[in-house]
Amino acid sequence: MSGTYPTSPEFSSLNFTSEYFNLTSQTISGRIQARNIGGQRFRFTAAYPPLSRTEFGPVLAFIMAQKGMGETFTIVLPDISSKHGDASGSVSTSAGASIGASSVSVTGLSGTLKAGDLIKFANHSKVYMIMSDLTGSGTLSFQPNLVATVNTSEVVTYDSVPFTARLANDIQEMSVGTDLYYSYEVDMIEAI
Repeated sequence: MSGTYPTSPEFSSLNFTSEYFNLTSQTISGRIQARNIGGQRFRFTAAYPPLSRTEFGPVLAFIMAQKGMGETFTIVLPDISSKHGDASGSVSTSAGASIGASSVSVTGLSGTLKAGDLIKFANHSKVYMIMSDLTGSGTLSFQPNLVATVNTSEVVTYDSVPFTARLANDIQEMSVGTDLYYSYEVDMIEAI
């Protein structure tokens, strides 16, 4: 892992995508059969406003250090990584859960975690999305299903959730205008 993605300068826009992997076939009559073959990951595309060379320099240096898709890094996405409920407290699992589970019992939660909020278990590199509101301790439902076992007393991060990511391709392109301001957009993918 090569560090944390720079938080300054800030993105001007962020496109956030969830990607599942399915096999589908469609008959001539229009009937579709779909089979999930497992796996899910998040992708994000971040765009910057026009930047001076001084502003763009640290971002470019970080991107170059990634060696294309070769390295991973952590990134906390603006707004998306933040809770939207009034949750507080030190949340942890009160029971373990096996690979493939889509819920786990938690304790230590005060207030409410909202559907659409993100969480991350301390022993996981994967980020999960909450499927229904949870107020106080109880059963936390999420998607995708667990990619690794969750142990009892595992800490659950629910605010400023860090993604483990990598660049989505080996080629990075930026442009500089006649006004000497740089334009740059970066594609990232969750590294699991």
